[in-house]
Amino acid sequence: MFKKLVISAGIVGLMGSGAAMAMESAATTDLNLRQGPGPQYAIVGVIPAGAAVEVEGCVDAANWCQVTYEGNTGWSFGDYLTTKVGEEPMILTMDRTKTQVKTVVYEENKDAAAAAGGTMGAIADALIAGPAGAAVGMVAGAAAGGESAPDTKVTTYVTENPVDYIYLDGEVVVGAGVPDTVTVYPVPESEYSYAYINGVPVVINNADHSIVYIVR
Repeated sequence: MFKKLVISAGIVGLMGSGAAMAMESAATTDLNLRQGPGPQYAIVGVIPAGAAVEVEGCVDAANWCQVTYEGNTGWSFGDYLTTKVGEEPMILTMDRTKTQVKTVVYEENKDAAAAAGGTMGAIADALIAGPAGAAVGMVAGAAAGGESAPDTKVTTYVTENPVDYIYLDGEVVVGAGVPDTVTVYPVPESEYSYAYINGVPVVINNADHSIVYIVR
């Protein structure tokens, strides 16, 4: 079970503030489920756009939330999760007073944390929130999923020509913007570039530097 995998990675405690029931939420886009609250942790699954999850809470200093999807518990980026406030959906981390999301404390063994980040350099910058992200100040009218793959020549080139991973604050989702400070690599004879970000290769639209596909 995934919770056992998390324990083996070095978590010594996860405590919620109170014993309230988990909050119902939904993913606004295809969203990674990770072993820990940050881009350096391994991806253990993907929550489909529109899928329901249960949220235990979010860490205070960042927008990473502990979620359970189909029996698997991990961490997802709260800027791409919504909950109902009255009858209206709201991004979970946009206004925590209104969404009443619980705060959880994540405690990790230092040696295990070093192992998890052993292949990770410093956080270089931050991804620009996608169309369903809190940074745009709105909730998308419909969940943004169903990644449309570029030509197989593009994805084959990306996988056969690996580059160094970089790590950015936030989460890799389709529609998120890659900052201009990040070095991207051209895909020959195409409108795309690529980079390896937060543990996965991503295909990037040259016109606006947005992620158009995640190679899983």
